[in-house]
Amino acid sequence: MTIRYIVSSFLLLATTLLSCQDSVLDTRPQTAIAEADAYSTSGKLLAQVNNLYGQVQAPTFYGGRFIIFNEQRADEFGQNDGNAATGSAIWNQNVASTSEYINNVWSAGYTAINAANILMGRLAGTTLVPDSVARQYVAEAKFVRALSYLSLVQTYAKPYNLDKNAPGLPLRLTAITTAGNNDLARSSVGDVYGQILNDLNEAERDLPTSYPTALLNASRAKKSTAIALKTRVYLHQNDFRNVVIEAAKLVPDAAPYQYTAGTLTHRLESSIATVFGGSYVGPEAIFTIPFANSTTETPPTQSALAFNYVTQPILFLTTAGISAHPALNTTADARAGLIGTNAAKQKILRKFTTTTAPFRDYVPVIRYAEVLLNYAEAAAQTGNLALGTSLLRAVRQRANPSSVFTPAEIGTKDALLSTILTERRIELVGEGFRLGDLQRTGQALPAKVGSIGTAPTVLPTASNYIWPLPSGELSTNRLIGQ
Repeated sequence: MTIRYIVSSFLLLATTLLSCQDSVLDTRPQTAIAEADAYSTSGKLLAQVNNLYGQVQAPTFYGGRFIIFNEQRADEFGQNDGNAATGSAIWNQNVASTSEYINNVWSAGYTAINAANILMGRLAGTTLVPDSVARQYVAEAKFVRALSYLSLVQTYAKPYNLDKNAPGLPLRLTAITTAGNNDLARSSVGDVYGQILNDLNEAERDLPTSYPTALLNASRAKKSTAIALKTRVYLHQNDFRNVVIEAAKLVPDAAPYQYTAGTLTHRLESSIATVFGGSYVGPEAIFTIPFANSTTETPPTQSALAFNYVTQPILFLTTAGISAHPALNTTADARAGLIGTNAAKQKILRKFTTTTAPFRDYVPVIRYAEVLLNYAEAAAQTGNLALGTSLLRAVRQRANPSSVFTPAEIGTKDALLSTILTERRIELVGEGFRLGDLQRTGQALPAKVGSIGTAPTVLPTASNYIWPLPSGELSTNRLIGQ
């Protein structure tokens, strides 16, 4: 992270008081105040906790662009627009360290990390809130730090399963609030994953089981949020035993699969359409990025998922990708209703439905469906084919109750695993998962065809299989190459 981004993050935290009633997280910039005053009351501490989620919500991060970039780099979508502003070079697998987007994603991730570190430092020994509340706030900061590090390490470093000893990221675990403190060598990929899991384990311990409202349950970290993210982390490490251990905390041994703790319930929505066009914060939502009816929270047009998938559309579903699967081409499967056709007769994704600005579709980051599929894959990998099949069937039959898998699809371990990976493509298309699934399974990034040409195959051994370190970091961190 460059000095300007670190210090900008600090200044934002020092001069921002967040208290808007129409926001899920009650966030709105107010007047500039002294840095010490930003943490001087219990209300201001809560405001800085809310700010953590605002950092994740950034348009170049989970507010839209980061998810779009992952889909552009993978193989499900073609590209209609050749302009650099739409990420055409990213789709073409032709990125450079000087790219604005390469720098922006790094900046957004490390800004969120620094915000978490600043807050944790301020909470140490505080008497402004009860100790239990301080521990919860620290746990929320650790969740944000873990999510941010996971996103960055999967973008700028080799996949764990390819080389866990490869250079990973600078592990910044203390706050940077002044210039001149940017030099830090990269820790290994394995060490970064270790820190992510440490943060999530500690977060799980101190996070609340639930919040008073469905909106807060979906948009703030709770115990189930940390657990669910751990299933993703362990899956990317091929640590299937631990995926099973963590997923079993949220998923019963047998259908119907539903997690209940206190007033909180997680389960599949009865209708997939409700996940994207209903309340956004129903029982399937484990962690969601909300956009309230506020101009300060509305993502810029070009960062919005609906703009990229539907309105423009910049991205369309390729005929060689998952859109050709029978499940997405039959009225029997409700997920086919999330696929449309534009004027050019291209298939487009309609999970995010806004067609005119402002674009305020909520962004699902962790869904219960993902946890079920993570669990299904891990169960199959560890020899429990019956459980893996049952979990897979739950996801498929939510969308198509009459669907039946053939013996060729589930009759052997290899067949079942292949079918689970295909189901991930069907269920999670457009949500930013395909790239990670290709990389964690050691596959090349396949060639793909768009209106602007053909993007080449990228082998795992190629330098552009991952993104280069951004020029901003290279220019300010003298130890980044070590």
